[in-house]
Amino acid sequence: MGKKVLVVGGGGREHAIVEALSRSPQVEKIWCAPGNAGIAALAECVPIKDTDIEGLKSFALEQGIDLTVVGPEAALARGIADSFRAAGLAVFGHTAAASRIETSKEFAKEIMAKYGIPTASYRSFTDFDEALAYVSARPFPAVLKYDGLAAGKGVVIAADLAEAEAALRDMLLDSKFGEGKVVVEDYLTGPEFSFMCFVRGGKVWPMPLSQDHKRAFDGDKGPNTGGMGAYTGLLFITEEDRAFAQKEILEAAAKAMATEGCPLSGVLYGGLMKTPDGV
Repeated sequence: MGKKVLVVGGGGREHAIVEALSRSPQVEKIWCAPGNAGIAALAECVPIKDTDIEGLKSFALEQGIDLTVVGPEAALARGIADSFRAAGLAVFGHTAAASRIETSKEFAKEIMAKYGIPTASYRSFTDFDEALAYVSARPFPAVLKYDGLAAGKGVVIAADLAEAEAALRDMLLDSKFGEGKVVVEDYLTGPEFSFMCFVRGGKVWPMPLSQDHKRAFDGDKGPNTGGMGAYTGLLFITEEDRAFAQKEILEAAAKAMATEGCPLSGVLYGGLMKTPDGV
């Protein structure tokens, strides 16, 4: 008998997950919570918010769900994987502690600094005036990142002081994304690429490299989004680059998190750049 699967979320990511699952001969039925109109053509959508952990758990227990696949980071940050596993439910997704590598840029930077994983130099701020003074004394462009979840919209590449001040005001004074810190990074040059992998504990299984495009408008203009499109087959990445990124960044991060007592179990996303000095 095929498996009963619950997919948590209602965006393009979850649509792609549902579509892939629907092609598996091992899957008998798929539910998606909350889903969307497109997903409804492939799965039964149920009106439960992706952050309603207790509601989702009750549904999974009632329906005898064999596997739950969690899409949104917010659900993972709220501990959906912890709650499901405690109830004896199989779930694909990181624990709340492990998901901090995605939900907190400062935490991720601290892990990378501690374990010698390549990353841009940075400083974190909670005070607007201190952050503005620091940015003012440095060359532009400036890379400003809201520390918490921001649906892919929390990174600003400020071309000048006016843009930097506006972004810092949004993040620290107006709490556009909620209360939190801002991470200011060194600006690096080179093409960006994404290296995702399945991960469990200290072991990773790599996916094909891709380059995703986040800006809202044509010509790489406008604010960042969660993603406007992506392609694979990156001619600017050599096999040496790929091997280095897998071993020295992704595998190193997975092993570091396991050492820290919060092993990963799900998907690890590496947002990387090939600079003149390497990956």
